[in-house]
Amino acid sequence: MDFTISPRIEDFRARIARFVEDEIMPLEEDRAHYDPHENIRADVLDHLRDKAKAEGLWCLQLKKETGGQELGIKGMAVCYEEMNRSIFGPVVFNSAAPDDGNMQVLEKVGTEAQKERWLQPIVRGDVRSAFVMTEPAPGSGSDPGGMMLTTATRKGDSYVVRGRKWFITGAEDSDHFILIARTSDDPRKGLSAFLHRKDTPGFRIDRRIPIMGPEEHGGHCEVVYEDMEIPAENLLMTEGDGLKLTQIRLGPARLTHCMRWLGLAKRCVEIASEYSHNRFAFGERLSKRESVQMMMGDIAMQIEIGRMLVMKAAWELDRGGYARKEVSMAKVHVANVLHKAADTAIQINGARGYSKDTPLEWIYRYARQARLVDGADEVHKMVLHRNVETEGRDFWKWDVGE
Repeated sequence: MDFTISPRIEDFRARIARFVEDEIMPLEEDRAHYDPHENIRADVLDHLRDKAKAEGLWCLQLKKETGGQELGIKGMAVCYEEMNRSIFGPVVFNSAAPDDGNMQVLEKVGTEAQKERWLQPIVRGDVRSAFVMTEPAPGSGSDPGGMMLTTATRKGDSYVVRGRKWFITGAEDSDHFILIARTSDDPRKGLSAFLHRKDTPGFRIDRRIPIMGPEEHGGHCEVVYEDMEIPAENLLMTEGDGLKLTQIRLGPARLTHCMRWLGLAKRCVEIASEYSHNRFAFGERLSKRESVQMMMGDIAMQIEIGRMLVMKAAWELDRGGYARKEVSMAKVHVANVLHKAADTAIQINGARGYSKDTPLEWIYRYARQARLVDGADEVHKMVLHRNVETEGRDFWKWDVGE
């Protein structure tokens, strides 16, 4: 494994770092730049997105023919981490969930006609999108293949969809949706993926679910399908490939979460370090106290471990592997590191950390969901245990070159 980055990727990283420093971070300090759900206000975001496009920092993750810069997964890891030095960062560059994962999966599996109709508007930033899979109990959560209740029944040249989904990220502001629904009782080929628009008859948003926040644009919604008819041409891949599409999308998407979370974790260290160097207590700077040094040293080490796990998974994906173990390990570790980094920084900042004078409380609340989204910690650990049971000592085998 060689984690050396090319001069081209370093150029993108440096330009993103400057953009975040000069254009985005200053906006965090003024609450007038926030929307009612504690994210960046839409008109302010549109202005920044125009600037990012003008500087060639838009959709870096996609192929050049799609409208991106084709940086590869390792390049994305470097740049996404830099973007999320700011709490507002990734969405400015069109690299935030769920659009990020939706664009990547549409680029991989969509037909040319589907890419033109459904992908390109997201790439241009004209619309937002949502991925519709999770259901209220007893429907699908961490086990979509075995528990999904939403059905799509073939009717001539269309499918009729009935069901209820919830915690659909971004739904309120989305125009394009990727829906996973049951088309048969086959345990492996029973799910299918469909594309539909927000204004399709039979689809409605029942409510925007109140959460701890802060929220992505469009919130987390409960949606209902009441005999919604989808043309068969809106089927992604083929009937029965819904679980396969979900795996194609969620593997890299989990890793991109980790990339962004590392940026936020580093920001927590940055805020804590600055405060500890300037704050005096009992005759000396906080940064001189061994207890603070141990806290800061530990979290710095944990972040670096997370970066190595992310880069190993990125390396494996870039060379054509599935990186399932690597992604699961990175997901569990980095989610917990983000939570610990925010908690540690708040503790060092004292009452200031608990206030809204810094982004720490924002990051802390955001971090709590990291251990749930895209697979709870326990699910990923269960998957890793299955791998240990199957592979034995080979779980830790080295890759041997020629």
